[in-house]
Amino acid sequence: MLMKHIKTTYRWAWVLAFFALVSVQAQKEPQYTQYMYNIGSFNPAYVGSVEDPEVTGLYRAQWIDIPGAPTTLRFGANIPFANEKTGLGINIINDGLGPSNQTVFSIAYSYQIQVSDVTKLSFGLSGGGSLLNVNYEDGTFDDPRDPAAAGEEINNFYPTVGAGVFLYEEDWYVGLSVPNFLTDGLYNDEVATVVEDKLQYNFIGGYVFDLSDRTKFKPALLVNYLKGAPVTVNLSANFQFLDAFTVGAAYRFDNAVSGLAGFQITNGLFLGYTYDYNTNGLGEFSGGSHEAILKFYIGREGKRRSRNTKETGPSKRKPKQIDSPRFF
Repeated sequence: MLMKHIKTTYRWAWVLAFFALVSVQAQKEPQYTQYMYNIGSFNPAYVGSVEDPEVTGLYRAQWIDIPGAPTTLRFGANIPFANEKTGLGINIINDGLGPSNQTVFSIAYSYQIQVSDVTKLSFGLSGGGSLLNVNYEDGTFDDPRDPAAAGEEINNFYPTVGAGVFLYEEDWYVGLSVPNFLTDGLYNDEVATVVEDKLQYNFIGGYVFDLSDRTKFKPALLVNYLKGAPVTVNLSANFQFLDAFTVGAAYRFDNAVSGLAGFQITNGLFLGYTYDYNTNGLGEFSGGSHEAILKFYIGREGKRRSRNTKETGPSKRKPKQIDSPRFF
């Protein structure tokens, strides 16, 4: 979704912005450091896997100090149904990059089956669309003969259809998804000059280790594969204390190192923050990237949550909240 492959040679006030654009061309979906809190944005099978409805708001400012660098706003809702088999998700993402602005919206539906007493497998589908706006008047060009230098503005809509699977228990999860199957050959000639969309595959996994009654260790992994681009590997490791405070670090291969922090303000409200420092050529010129997330858990406020969330004995109920203080 993130300003897919802007082909025009577009130069900002700083020459280093060129490297920023090259890097973005290798990612179609928005880049999150707190991907473990945003699974519903790229895997529709995740929706409905939670115990309580939740609403998520996220803001990411990437490559501070570089004009035209990416910014991302996301709003998401995850609504489990009472039958504990189905769920509904709403996802709205706005990405800005240089002269381009893209708003993607989708609705996801999931259906879950009981694989064992403690394991569930969820299948999800999503459908929606993308509004793409490109205003070339906002920049300068290396080649004034470039047709885009005429200052034309592009406004277009195109549909999106995605799918995913999500397998989980109380202490672990794995998921695989394709956010959009409608790629090459869909766009008209005007959009094709800006958008060169490819299939993207996302694999995510995570586990919770109980180090003590008050401490948990929670590693996670996200792998993105976009045809024609290098594989992106994200690793993170968080420690959670007293079911309330979370601190950790993350590494995006050949790209950035990150610090993560989170605080469960109440049972119904979580705040998370990350700072990324680029380990590639941008690190010397960029002020890094900031990302903040706020999650509201509807209906959980009055509940008391035990520090030991595991249930004893087999249960055919939905496994404990995947997106909970325990897991993330």
